[in-house]
Amino acid sequence: MSEITQSLNGAAQPFVLNNTLANVARMTATETIEAVITKVEVSNLSFYYGKFQALRNLNLSIPARRITAIIGPSGSGKSTFLRLLNRMSDLTPGSRAEGQIIFEDQNILDPAIDLVKLRNKVGMVFQKPNPFPKSIFDNITYAPKASGIRDKKALEELVERSLRSASLWEEVKDKLDKSGYSLSGGQQQRLCIARAIATRPEVILMDEPCSALDPISTIKIEELMLELRKHFTIVIVTHNMQQAARASDFTAVFMMGSDRAGEMVEAGPTRDVFSQPKNERTEQYITGRFG
Repeated sequence: MSEITQSLNGAAQPFVLNNTLANVARMTATETIEAVITKVEVSNLSFYYGKFQALRNLNLSIPARRITAIIGPSGSGKSTFLRLLNRMSDLTPGSRAEGQIIFEDQNILDPAIDLVKLRNKVGMVFQKPNPFPKSIFDNITYAPKASGIRDKKALEELVERSLRSASLWEEVKDKLDKSGYSLSGGQQQRLCIARAIATRPEVILMDEPCSALDPISTIKIEELMLELRKHFTIVIVTHNMQQAARASDFTAVFMMGSDRAGEMVEAGPTRDVFSQPKNERTEQYITGRFG
C-alpha cells in the first residue's frame, strides 16, 4: 500500500492537526523556500471584477518543480488567483489586475503578452474533466497540430509520451481512436493532464482536480502529481486539507478580508504551515474551527 493510500484511508476521520502531521512527516520535500529556484514571482497583485476587489496585495514566490497548494475557505479568491497565472481571467468582462506576475522575466499582466504562447507554457486542468468531443488521439494532438506539427510519426510519439507521463498509456493504447468520453472520470482527468503536458508547458495549474473523483482515482491523480513535479511546476487549488498535506511541498493560505477581498495570510513549506502555523487564522482554518 502506498503512502498516499495509507493517508487517504484516514481522510474519513475528523480532521485534526495532529493527524495531518503524520502525512506531512512522510513528505519527500525537505527544502525551504529559499533553497529552491523561484518559477513565478507574484508581487503586489490585486484583482477586480468591475468595482469589486476580489484579491488584494498578494505577494508569493512559486518554486520551480514543486507542488504549491492554495488553500482557504470558499470565496477567498483561490481559483481567481489560479486563472490569473495564465490570464484565463481575461475571459471575464470588466475585470482588471494590478501588480506583477513575473514568469520567464516577463510580467504576464502586460497587455502585449502573447496569450497563446503563455497558455502553452502555463497549462490548466479544471475541476471537472473536460475532454474535447474527439478521439483520445485527437485530444492530445489538438494543440500541437494548431501550433504547426503535422508529421504523423512525431504526433504518434507525442501522444505516447504524453499518455505515459499521465500514467494512462497502458490503459488506452489499444483504443486511441475511441472518444475521450468513453473513459471513466478518473481516466478523463488524466487525459486532460496528458493534453496539458502535450504542449510541453513549464507550469501546470490544477483547480480542484480531484473534487469530482472517487477515492481510488484521487489516489492516482495525487501519485501522478508527485511524479510530474520532477519535470513541471505545479500549482493546485484544493479544499481538501489532507490532500494539501499529502501531495504538496508548499502551501499558501488565502482568507477573506473584512470587505470580502481575498488576502494571503501565510505561505511556506507545507509541513511548517500545518505543524507550526504563524497566523492564528491559518491554525483555525486547518483545524476546522474557522471557514
